[in-house]
Amino acid sequence: MEGAEVEAREGASVARDLLALGYEGFSGAPSLGPSCPDFRALCARLAAELASLGALEREGGQSAEALRAGDGPDAEEEFLRQLAGMLQELHCPDRALCGGEGAAALRDPGACLRLLSFLCSELQAARLLCLYRRLDPGPAPPCGEGAEEGAGMVQELVLTLRALGLPRPKPGTAASRLLWELHDKISELLPSLPPGFLQPLLSFPLDAPRWEALESLCQRLGDQYCCRRCLLLKRLDLTTSSFHWSDRAEAQGEAMKAVLIPIREALTPESDVSIAHVLAARADLSRLVPATSKAARQGTCCAINKVLMGNVPDRGGRPNELEAPMPSWQSRREDGGGRKAGHQNWGRKKKKK
Repeated sequence: MEGAEVEAREGASVARDLLALGYEGFSGAPSLGPSCPDFRALCARLAAELASLGALEREGGQSAEALRAGDGPDAEEEFLRQLAGMLQELHCPDRALCGGEGAAALRDPGACLRLLSFLCSELQAARLLCLYRRLDPGPAPPCGEGAEEGAGMVQELVLTLRALGLPRPKPGTAASRLLWELHDKISELLPSLPPGFLQPLLSFPLDAPRWEALESLCQRLGDQYCCRRCLLLKRLDLTTSSFHWSDRAEAQGEAMKAVLIPIREALTPESDVSIAHVLAARADLSRLVPATSKAARQGTCCAINKVLMGNVPDRGGRPNELEAPMPSWQSRREDGGGRKAGHQNWGRKKKKK
């Protein structure tokens, strides 16, 4: 009975999340499973919106349909195959769903509820990121570093209020009152989340000395990565400038600048990672993805990786095969020409035959 109660609570939580996202008609755990066409259709709708918001990488020739519900005899098998690839691309932290036994795990309604909960959380995050890109900062703020930092804080605060469904505060509202309203709203919503959801990566409290050490470490890492990014940006500038050396680039120079300059201006050496990102990080962020994995290679592979180089000529350059230069002596010639006797002439000594 206890397991059934937990499953019922999870089903109700997922139903609330789906309703908040605008997806109605969720009938609950009894109809869950990849064999159910309604369940496949619901997952396909969530995946389609994720793809439309840019959460899924879609190649130029690839269909934007991330999941196909289908009704044919092979619809369930095709759905499970596409679902496994999509979960790997989204870096799903649930190993039972992402592992080789994911198809067997989805036979359990509890696993299906975890899948829907994960897709809902990813969709909520994708909508927030899309809202952040569309957010109108309003009138131009005053110039200065402090003004830019203040405008960024206001944008983050507006995003937080919209995500929690709170109205914009009236002018003159005290900061302490606004923080208490945020605290009360978050405390109200936390019990509706599944157990262990949004588990923070930093799981122990920090005292004053540790805060100072963390801030100092963040500053040092920021300076180090700023130096590295300056080096990489300099290499990028030199590489792009070398493209203009050819004769063909003279005719295409303006077109090349029109493409490269907007991209280059968006690249800055300063990092935007702060202590706030450490506090907001979830535990699944510590899951490392190998650079050679299939998910990572989808964003780094290109056609040149398939080119195999043939045999190249031997250019030498091995120090152990080179002879050190030895001085040779030349005597004064009778006509007075040439070098003075005893002067050294550094050159390669001829080998004796």
